[in-house]
Amino acid sequence: MTASARLLIVGPQGSGKGTQGVRIAESFGIPVVSTGDIFRANIKAGTELGQKVTAILEAGDLVPDELTSEIVRDRLSQEDAAHGFLLDGYPRNTTQVTHLDAFLGGRDEALDAVILLDVPREESLTRLKLRATEQGRSDDTDEAIAHRLDIYEHETAPILEVYGARGIVDRIDGVGSLDEITERIFAALDARGLRVAV
Repeated sequence: MTASARLLIVGPQGSGKGTQGVRIAESFGIPVVSTGDIFRANIKAGTELGQKVTAILEAGDLVPDELTSEIVRDRLSQEDAAHGFLLDGYPRNTTQVTHLDAFLGGRDEALDAVILLDVPREESLTRLKLRATEQGRSDDTDEAIAHRLDIYEHETAPILEVYGARGIVDRIDGVGSLDEITERIFAALDARGLRVAV
């Protein structure tokens, strides 16, 4: 059985949203739609989209909102997303929120909940430094990590204001064990009447 749920998970780098996103999606029987994963898969496969994205990134630019939104619209139109989805990494700014609203509105749908994994900046920095050490990621310098967190805070705060005004943001304490955090998320979703597939 598939439970219908249209969700967005938001959190700073190091918040564990990738891991929690997979757990939520599996429990609800819905796909995770991650723009980063879609871009990487297309780049690896050498598709026309992948070539476009590669050229943009190599020029040091961000993928434009319209192209990102087009990719997400295409993914959400696939059969496995008909009963719901979990978005990760999109919408990233208020322009993309407008694009998503227009697409979902055209299908008489809307997001059911926005899961915000609330992790203090210091905690994110500690986790990312640990990950960099464990995985030998030379690009994860203190400056690079701080810059990414700055971008997240700058870009994400406005979308949370939009969704907060709609009353659909669930702020989840993102500090604790993986299982504790998962339980908090499910409790919040359950309170909204969003029940896990049995």
